[in-house]
This record gives sequence, C-alpha cells and structure tokens, in this order.
Amino acid sequence: MEINMLKEYAALEEMSVKELLGTWPRYFDNPPKNRTNKKYLVSELIYRIQELAYGGLTKSTIDRLEALAESKNLNKQIYESTRLAIGTKLVREVKGVEHHVTVLEDGYEYQGVKYKSLSGAAFAITRTRWNGNAFFGLGSSRHHQKSRRHN
Repeated sequence: MEINMLKEYAALEEMSVKELLGTWPRYFDNPPKNRTNKKYLVSELIYRIQELAYGGLTKSTIDRLEALAESKNLNKQIYESTRLAIGTKLVREVKGVEHHVTVLEDGYEYQGVKYKSLSGAAFAITRTRWNGNAFFGLGSSRHHQKSRRHN
C-alpha cells in the first residue's frame, strides 16, 4: 500500500489536539510526552507514519546517534561550530538608530558594556525580552533584511 505523505500530513494538520490524541494510540504504545502542543503531536505522528511506510533508521545510524548523545563533547561541538567569530560586528537599526554589538571571546559588547548573551544585548537596546539570534537576524532568513553582519 502506497501512502501519500503530503495528504497524511495535511489531514493531521487539520485535526484538533483532541483528535490527534485520539489518533495517537494507533501508532504508539505509550502516551505522548506533551499532550497540548499540536506541532509536537503532528510531527511525532507524521514521522511514525513515514517510519511505518518506508522504514526507520538503520541500526548503524541509531548506534551512531546514541554514541553522539553519550559524548561529553557534543554540546561543546555544536556551540563552537555555530558561534560567531570573535570580533564580528552585529548591526541592528531600531527606531532609526543603528546599534552595534561586537562578539567577544566570552560574550558580547554593546556601548562599552559586556553581556553574556545576545539576548542581554538585545534587551539593553529595546528594553524588551528578545531571543538574541532572532533580534539580530541570525539563523532565520526572514530577519536578515532587518539586520546586517560586518566582520
């Protein structure tokens, strides 16, 4: 039997959280870890449907993922590979004023003050809570037009 994954996904997207929870036992023996987040429920269900239709991960892939998860250096590797280069200048215009933040070895500098996170610098600029990456347009193409990076 061939499954149209797009139709399956669209059908799940149309369901309410209650309906998704009703569908859950068809595919899983255990209850979901989150019973209120629709996006989570849909993604878990569609992955399981795909897995049943086309097969799951190979044993070697599972073993590799488990080894990576046990590695003490996993978080450090992810952090270092995504970290901006020291000296990078982030520029964001807010209400007609350009604000410059410099990447330091152990944080960020804005107007002579050191911040541990980009979120802290964004708060200093706007006085509202922001995800620093989102504020400076890092990692999301829709924000890149609002922000520029200079090395």
